[in-house]
Amino acid sequence: MPPTLASLQRRLQHVFSDPALLARALTHRSASSDHNERLEFLGDSVLNLAVSTLLYERLANQPEGDLSRVRANMVRQDSLHGLAVALGLPEVLRVGEGEARSGGKTRPSMLADALEAVIGAVYLDAGFQAATALVRRLFEGVEISPQMQAASKDAKTALQEWLQARRMKLPDYCVVDTRGAAHRQSFEVECSIGELSLAARGTGSSRRAAEQSAAAAVLLQLQAKKP
Repeated sequence: MPPTLASLQRRLQHVFSDPALLARALTHRSASSDHNERLEFLGDSVLNLAVSTLLYERLANQPEGDLSRVRANMVRQDSLHGLAVALGLPEVLRVGEGEARSGGKTRPSMLADALEAVIGAVYLDAGFQAATALVRRLFEGVEISPQMQAASKDAKTALQEWLQARRMKLPDYCVVDTRGAAHRQSFEVECSIGELSLAARGTGSSRRAAEQSAAAAVLLQLQAKKP
């Protein structure tokens, strides 16, 4: 294993039984067909469950709405980007030549995705307990309180809170199209609310950005309906 990855394992406090998982987690699709998007998908779910459990324990007397707001703050792109930089992921992330020239290794969305992929890799390598322990270490320096707020409420958070206030299920997000070269991709995502028979699509240079765009489009539909 390259010294840089060995050093990263020390910072993660996890030694991989299958080092190929870590290598894949740090590989952008512009660099190889064996890239990290599936691990990112898995890590996103593991991260949300681990953070939810942490908040359930730490904020025992807080209602669901406060827990959701704090979680949204902790798992938003800016927060994950900061954690990824602190771990040194920009130095070990593998990207294609075009992506490297355009500054991809320092792009917040790409680093946030890579961190989720690393969490997913730890989960596959050693199970949920090990992945949860990693998530707790990542956030151990973060002061967690009900007053935590995102700098500005993003569309996904606003939509989630609107639905929760009406006791409705959370929206579904689905990537419906991916266009462009690997280093200049555009994603199209559909956001749907089954209970209201509402759906809208949004596009962005990353899956996260496209989800935000789709959520914003659904919010516009809800405002127009004035339910």
